[in-house]
Amino acid sequence: MSDTAAQQSAPPPLKRAADGKPDPAWLADLIEWFLNYDERTARIRHPMVEELFQWKQQDDEASGSPTYPFENAESRFAIGVFQAVQENGSEPMLGLWLNDVLAALHDARTTKSEITDANGLDAEPELFALAKAEKLTTNIEKRMYLTSCWIEALYTAEARVLGWIYQDLYGRPFTPSSPA
Repeated sequence: MSDTAAQQSAPPPLKRAADGKPDPAWLADLIEWFLNYDERTARIRHPMVEELFQWKQQDDEASGSPTYPFENAESRFAIGVFQAVQENGSEPMLGLWLNDVLAALHDARTTKSEITDANGLDAEPELFALAKAEKLTTNIEKRMYLTSCWIEALYTAEARVLGWIYQDLYGRPFTPSSPA
């Protein structure tokens, strides 16, 4: 198998820094691999997701929420992965973080689905989310729908990469905990 084919078939193997934590260069390579070869992660680069990200940044600024001036959706995603790994440096902590990501992802998908079904937003599936949101009658519903679309895209990508990191770090696949 050629080196290129081997690179495409699996993410780069875990590399640790001298302190035992994941090497930042490895983490950057891993994120890039997922962006290049994992379709669900690569969606973060899609123009529709970029449009959602830009909308979210503007909406947060307009509502007085603090924002960080990320260059684009991909940068927001990558920084989020780096922060999650840095701030959740043990198996229990990363597991809790992944559970939170999956819970938010579930809630976003449910909300998006309910609004989509109630308002027939998939009648023209090729439309981007911002165009679909124009069919909604209230600003609150538009914000809920668009925020859910953004969270779904972002957390799908994050869950894919963080799940792999969890498995690489701790030698077993991540298993979500059941709600109490």
